[in-house]
Amino acid sequence: MAETRAYLDYNATAPLRPAARAAAWAAMETVGNPSSIHAEGRAARLMLEEARSSLAAGIGAAAENVVFTSGATEAANLALTPEVYAKGATRPCEALLIAGGEHPCVLNGSRFPAESISVLPLEAEGALSLERLTDALRELSGKRVMVALQAANHETGVLQPVREAADLVHAAGGLLVCDASQAMGRRETTLETTHADLLFFSSHKIGGPAGAGVLAFGREDIHISDVLLRGGGQESGRRAGTENLAAVAGLLAALDEASDGLAQEVDRLGALRDEVERRILGTLPQARILGKGAERLPNTTAWVAEGFEARTLAMALDLEGVAVSPGAACSSGKTSASTVLAAMGMRDAASVRVSLGWRTGAKDVELFGIALARVVARIRSRRTAA
Repeated sequence: MAETRAYLDYNATAPLRPAARAAAWAAMETVGNPSSIHAEGRAARLMLEEARSSLAAGIGAAAENVVFTSGATEAANLALTPEVYAKGATRPCEALLIAGGEHPCVLNGSRFPAESISVLPLEAEGALSLERLTDALRELSGKRVMVALQAANHETGVLQPVREAADLVHAAGGLLVCDASQAMGRRETTLETTHADLLFFSSHKIGGPAGAGVLAFGREDIHISDVLLRGGGQESGRRAGTENLAAVAGLLAALDEASDGLAQEVDRLGALRDEVERRILGTLPQARILGKGAERLPNTTAWVAEGFEARTLAMALDLEGVAVSPGAACSSGKTSASTVLAAMGMRDAASVRVSLGWRTGAKDVELFGIALARVVARIRSRRTAA
């Protein structure tokens, strides 16, 4: 394995930011359960609630509408249930519409009956068609509908029309749940910018510690009557279990740092991504950059190249000292055909994804370009020899 490595897999998990590490460590030094009434418990409770209030302000939520979870997967499983009520609704949601490129925690994590779930395909560039959504909502007229749509795709980086979709859903009397895990800290993402009714994200995608996530409710009148974890009534009865104060503190510190100077970071990462793509096409002119014609996150590029298998390229790059993913690292190391690409009409295909972040520099991109050229040359040489 190469001694010098370039880590280019931030969409899977980001390196822990020093500020997040310091905040988490300081919280671990705090003795006391936030549910205890003694001085130590009250100190822990104060730290937790101050973090909640600060985080809520950053995403445009009321503090009492922020629930801390173990991560985005738990948040998705909690939110995607028929038993979500709002605006005086007296019956549960009767149908769930899911965009085809959603993360597995959404595709596989809902608590709706299978017969009430419909998956909508994506357009060729990777975004959900608002026309398709309109048609689907019309077909479900008279039913309470929930729609799940991520802010940005985890594999291609394509930004989804969440705000426009939310307006359509609300006009039909439904609710929109937004997975903001990839967009949070990489572009301005709030309840206002998305118009989402429920929004969730995870700590480790933005450089916080793993083991913490957030589910935010867009309005005070939204409530879930079928919670996942029952017990001591923590998180206002919406998520039982002693709160992970250290992870929450690290999450807040990471989000604060990611949000500071965001516009400049968007420009910096966008320039690095463009250089990554220049090097890809310089070595593999036949490569197709996925979502190239759509608006994307500045840190993400995914591509397919005819004649080169994604897993082979990713493994070979790893041996050259470059960490990338064949598609998305969200299925316990599986590298089967991508559900995202399938939703885009590319059946039995898999991409190579490069995702950049706070610690990525020009040297990392240079190492990637050199490694890719070596790998491709070696593969071509073996084919010629055969």
